[in-house]
Amino acid sequence: MAKNRKVIITCAVTGAIHTPSMSPHLPVTPQEIADAAIGAAEAGAAIVHLHARNPQTGQPDQNPEAFAPFLGVIKQRSNCVVNITTGGAPTMAIEERLRPAATFKPEVASLNMGSMNFGLYPMLSRFKEFKHDWERPYLEGSRDRIFRNTFADIEHILTSCAENGTRFEVECYDIGHLYTLAHFADRGVIKPPFFVQSVFGILGGIGPHPEDVMHMKRTADRLFGDQYRWSVLGAGRNQLPIAAMAASMGGNVRVGLEDSLWIGPGKLAESNAEQVRLARQIIEGLGLEIATPDDAREILALKGADRVAF
Repeated sequence: MAKNRKVIITCAVTGAIHTPSMSPHLPVTPQEIADAAIGAAEAGAAIVHLHARNPQTGQPDQNPEAFAPFLGVIKQRSNCVVNITTGGAPTMAIEERLRPAATFKPEVASLNMGSMNFGLYPMLSRFKEFKHDWERPYLEGSRDRIFRNTFADIEHILTSCAENGTRFEVECYDIGHLYTLAHFADRGVIKPPFFVQSVFGILGGIGPHPEDVMHMKRTADRLFGDQYRWSVLGAGRNQLPIAAMAASMGGNVRVGLEDSLWIGPGKLAESNAEQVRLARQIIEGLGLEIATPDDAREILALKGADRVAF
């Protein structure tokens, strides 16, 4: 870790957490998603993490046909590393969530390392009016919904993508998820270098306290030594404080409207690029250099954009 002083910025441009009524700036259509990803890359993001949405309703959509219109545009207009979600949304079955990554064979795909409660319902206290019928039940339903990622599910995703050369952004929402990664690493189902994305501040996962951030890194250091690259994302208002902590601790950072709609207290971010620029200011203010897409490919041992299927 200490040898890597180029910091990878990942930008998760839309996700499946926030609903369209929460911000007019949340990308929904393929054109909006493509423009958001390209703008984030131009601002300094080496990796863009992508979900798709129904262009009329903004509902999360894991059909490969929903991804195709923006994947080609992004590849044509940018050299950034494309990371396709296998998380989809907590309401989706595993086969549905896997289809885009299996179809398009990206350089990176995300992979959640465990089943968990994933509480979105507190957002109902902040957002009262919704444009689409699906939004309120989707948020309210998270009181009684488990985001399923069993050992069998995880192994299925890992083995399904193995022949494609896709590597993984391994999303760890709690300490136990690091041990699950160690289990699959010990069995040789996933190979180093591991790209560990520690997630802080989701209701149901580890909290956003600085002690939580340090505990996650200490545990990963002990389990994986120099065989992993560490990155963090902080949900909501935790986004930039946790990014600053991680950058100062030798880590990489993830920002984007998937993780936070905000740019400051009570101020909505107007674009993903705006959040990337703030993260870049923090990183460069620490005397560090941001990684280019090709730097990220080297750091994470990726296969290259010429070997994807889009």
